[in-house]
Amino acid sequence: MAVAAATATATAAVAVAVDRTMRLQVHHRTEYLYLRPVSNSSNQLRLTPINSPTQRCESNYISVMPASRLGHYDDLNANRVHYFEINRPHSRLVIDSRATVTTQSSSYIDKLPIGCQHSELEQCKGLEACRPYLQNSHYVELSPLAWREAIDIKQDCVDVFQTCTAIMAYIFNNYAYDSEATVVSTHANQVLENRAGVCQDFAHAMLAMCRTIQIPARYISGYFFDSTREQSLRGSAATHAWVEAYIPSIGWFGLDPTNNKFVDETYIMLAAGRDYLDVAPVAGSYYGNTASALTIRVQIDRIS
Repeated sequence: MAVAAATATATAAVAVAVDRTMRLQVHHRTEYLYLRPVSNSSNQLRLTPINSPTQRCESNYISVMPASRLGHYDDLNANRVHYFEINRPHSRLVIDSRATVTTQSSSYIDKLPIGCQHSELEQCKGLEACRPYLQNSHYVELSPLAWREAIDIKQDCVDVFQTCTAIMAYIFNNYAYDSEATVVSTHANQVLENRAGVCQDFAHAMLAMCRTIQIPARYISGYFFDSTREQSLRGSAATHAWVEAYIPSIGWFGLDPTNNKFVDETYIMLAAGRDYLDVAPVAGSYYGNTASALTIRVQIDRIS
């Protein structure tokens, strides 16, 4: 897709989001069932919405069954992490998170951040906030395949925002949304080759493309409220993933390649990192050799 056409499409999407706020309520329930009892379960949770200029977490309550005491800390990416251990045998683990969040459109929604040229990105290499997001990470490699893809999309464009918009639109239009095509551990290289996956995979592919052409880009985990009348957006029934790219003149801004949409007041951010490994909503281990079944339910309602 031509860069100009991609930007025009994104501009139309942004226009409806100006000066809007939302108050959203989230219920996220994760349940593990084990065929035989397990023990020594150790878990980390990134389920607390962050506070930022575009969102405020009014309340967040996390409960665990079997009952366990939760500790917490902030990781190196400033994400709130809760942790707990269950040493006694158990056949079922339920993690229930509820939050109320007020969101608003980002400041760049009012005026598209056009004007920052690729040559200005050189300064990002010296910024501590950007350096980790210009490098390889666990699921994202600065590979020749990612570079060729990014260069073909960029063409002769010199504007960083327009390039990011074009990459987002390209993934949306050329990659198949297929929940059977990948697993949680699928690497970005495989996504780039097969051109299929879900929101996590689309985000990893976009990270790889952006980083290979020196655009700092980070992975965002969160939720979004599908405000369309047809409930037609992809990924609203579970945790979602998108990308934030860095423009020196405005800072980080969000793009959702799964839906070809700029991040606005319908999105709730849980955590930011280099890729999925840094932000997994629930991650843990247990002692026991048995099969398990996982059920995840996410419900997001607009309060006002």
